[in-house]
Amino acid sequence: MSTSIILFGPPGAGKGTQAVKISEITGKPQISTGEMLRKSVSEKTDLGIKAQSYMESGLLVPDELIIQLILERLKEKDAVNGVLFDGFPRTLNQAEELSSIVKISAVISIEVPDEEIVGRIVGRRMDPVTGDIYHVDYNPPPNEIEDRLIQRKDDNEDTVRNRLAAYHKQTSPLSKWYSEQGILFAVDGNRTIEEVGRDVENFLLKKEVF
Repeated sequence: MSTSIILFGPPGAGKGTQAVKISEITGKPQISTGEMLRKSVSEKTDLGIKAQSYMESGLLVPDELIIQLILERLKEKDAVNGVLFDGFPRTLNQAEELSSIVKISAVISIEVPDEEIVGRIVGRRMDPVTGDIYHVDYNPPPNEIEDRLIQRKDDNEDTVRNRLAAYHKQTSPLSKWYSEQGILFAVDGNRTIEEVGRDVENFLLKKEVF
């Protein structure tokens, strides 16, 4: 039976980078419910039309619609051996729903202290001309473009701390639930990309989640 993997972590934890690596190791396609929703809306599918009415009203898309979206995605050829869920589920109810339609073999949680996350995000700057992202400490821009860089509206400390509070409230029950099932792997994300990636790869090879 094919199995799937879940990857979660706070905003700015480096999930995107590790998701690419996990997909390369396991052959499982990375799927994001946010991207699937946007695709369904743009293609005007039945699910997309239903979801759009919630999104335009500023409401959360109901779990049942999200699950239907996932069921459709799992029918595609590249998902025959399972998928990598990136940032889903977000709540215990979603996790329970997901467990009824797909077998989860591993849950990888990238853990980074809140203060480090705040520093990573608040220090980001974007070049509005090229779209390149810099960081005031970790990846400073060349002097000649420094004056034109901007800080994105959501990259302020209040917004980041609110997002972190919501994340902890939602994922705390998830961590406990998956830990009790013996499939949660918590990795220290407060290190280099290479160090985190090495731990994730060793875990996947040991678990043989392919």
